[in-house]
Amino acid sequence: MIAATTMNALDVSTLTELRDRLAALGADEEVRVVVLTGAGERAFIAGADIKAMSAMDADEARAWGELGHEVAQLLETMPKPTLAAINGFALGGGCELAAACDIRYASSKAKLGQPEINLGIIPGWGGTQRLARLCGLGFAKELILTGRIVDAQEALAHGLVDGIHDPVLDKALETARTLAAKAPLALAAAKRAINHALQGDHVANLEREYTEFGGLFASEDAKEGLAAFIEKREPTFSGR
Repeated sequence: MIAATTMNALDVSTLTELRDRLAALGADEEVRVVVLTGAGERAFIAGADIKAMSAMDADEARAWGELGHEVAQLLETMPKPTLAAINGFALGGGCELAAACDIRYASSKAKLGQPEINLGIIPGWGGTQRLARLCGLGFAKELILTGRIVDAQEALAHGLVDGIHDPVLDKALETARTLAAKAPLALAAAKRAINHALQGDHVANLEREYTEFGGLFASEDAKEGLAAFIEKREPTFSGR
């Protein structure tokens, strides 16, 4: 649990704490799934602390952007699934961190957007890249260039979220429990392979897939999963 700020806006201290907490969760073998949500019912993350940003010079702003990218990279690349339960406003950096998660669920009252253009700046935590990959180039440009806010239904229609549920945290935890019962090594391998799908060389990515596929056959979990299927029982995965 990270200490809440107004509308869960992020300042340097809170974002640093979030980065460190995610790094610890990513390295903890006892943790199978990570769920990110906002305290209260009004906001997931309403964005960055604008007052603090207004005092930054160019070098400080670059460092701030780099810190945001560290957090987003942890969500995107840690070897376990990350879920966003978007329980209200997810604006600016909040939308960007949600986009870095593997699965995103929104409440029916959620609002998402990248309004940075209205402040004379642009998204700085990956929004220009991840939104284009999630939603397509056209919608990403329209959202970022206009700075408008979309509701949950429009976000779902464009692939910015994967479902609308109330209460949204209940749905995220239900999915988390489902994922926690899967083989951790297989989840990590699948996530690595999928993350390369829209970047790099297509043939090299296909080679990566069958290399990951073959490598899993040396794991105890693969042996357990295949045996359980043949024996018509539920598998018990150990992460080895």
